Amino acid sequence: MDLFKIDPKESFEHDLRKIDRQFIPRILEAIESLSENPFPVQSKKLKGSESSYRLRVGDYRVVYQVDTENKVVTIYHARHRKDVYKR
Repeated sequence: MDLFKIDPKESFEHDLRKIDRQFIPRILEAIESLSENPFPVQSKKLKGSESSYRLRVGDYRVVYQVDTENKVVTIYHARHRKDVYKR
């Protein structure tokens, strides 16, 4: 099976700086696993979007999009569950 390329956006890197250091390794590990399977059991499709998903990692949510044609997973945000869906 071909691996998906992980493409973190600047917004994701900005979010990582705000997260408590003890949670970062778990979040990064979960994101790396998306290269093998971009649709794990703990992910859910976001309403109102064609290709946006969220991945639950403890109290944090990783928001990403999957381009199955080009095999790219674009990571947009990693935020606490109380803040992730606010605009």
